[in-house]
Amino acid sequence: MKIAKICTMLVSVCLGAAMLTGCSGIPSNAVFCCDDLPGKTIGVQKGTTGADYALELENKPESGKPAAKVNTYGTGADAINDLKSGKIDCVIIDNEPARVFVSENRDLQILPDIFSDEQYAIAVKKGRTALIDELNSAMRELKDEGIIEKISGNYIGDNKGSFQYTSPEGVKRDKGKLIMATNAEFPPYEYKEGNEIVGIDIDIFRALCDKLGYEPEIIDMDFDDILETVQTGGADIGMAGITVNEDRLKEVDFTDPYAHGVQVIITRKQ
Repeated sequence: MKIAKICTMLVSVCLGAAMLTGCSGIPSNAVFCCDDLPGKTIGVQKGTTGADYALELENKPESGKPAAKVNTYGTGADAINDLKSGKIDCVIIDNEPARVFVSENRDLQILPDIFSDEQYAIAVKKGRTALIDELNSAMRELKDEGIIEKISGNYIGDNKGSFQYTSPEGVKRDKGKLIMATNAEFPPYEYKEGNEIVGIDIDIFRALCDKLGYEPEIIDMDFDDILETVQTGGADIGMAGITVNEDRLKEVDFTDPYAHGVQVIITRKQ
């Protein structure tokens, strides 16, 4: 499906004096909506859903429209730096990291156009059905107890900072280690505060280990390496705001979803 068809135009964008509705009459390198992406230079984090959307614009442009150029980065922060310096025209990334980047960079903005809704889940090596069943059962308990909602609310929204997950006293860890592969470059799901990896996924992982009796261990790596690491047994699970899609289902299995998100466009303010 072409990107222009899955983009949802929420509102017409008016930026600056005398800007016309519907993205007409704009500078050649400006991006005000999804329809402006053909022919532009788009920054994405390697291996993400945002990269998939952008690469479709590069490799399969709509008839009569120029192909986009896609620059891939190891982290979203690297893409943001190149956007700020004018090396690229926009960045496509998940909404929650986008909100963090824009809050830290007042010269940037998130456009109202969005891409299709996504489901985030935990990646597990194919065939490990017992582990998936364990994780799903524990996740249902955490949802019923309101813990997952509280964890998310500690990093997102009006109640940010109001709840810090801590392990209950007397937790038994008699099942050994559960190793999680992640990419600590995706705030607020996983990121670094000093030398410590923190975030929504990290707290959910710890809560799951507490429920199931595992000792949590976290390995930080490039996002693009996570699924292969899970496939080859280098980690038991992968959590990094990983979207469930058909291509990834060929490589790994997934638990039930624990969160959802959308891909958005970040641009410089005009």
